[in-house]
Amino acid sequence: MDVATITALGALLASPVMAAAAIYGSRGAARATREGGALTGFNSLTDQLQEERLEMRAELATLRSDLAAEKAENSRLRLLVTQLGGTP
Repeated sequence: MDVATITALGALLASPVMAAAAIYGSRGAARATREGGALTGFNSLTDQLQEERLEMRAELATLRSDLAAEKAENSRLRLLVTQLGGTP
């Protein structure tokens, strides 16, 4: 066999191997893109949940403060009623 024949056969044999490698590589890239999108979505959801949690904690602190003020007012009024001779 001469050099031209060997080169032609090498090119013919290398083409299917290169095509298979390209297909396999594109599948891997598509999988990585999907997984990256899922990870980005998960991170975004986690951030949103953490923000909501902080807002809820602030609201809970406000409500607890309001409740404590109401209890103090209730106790003050009960004491006043008792001092005036009534029964609370």
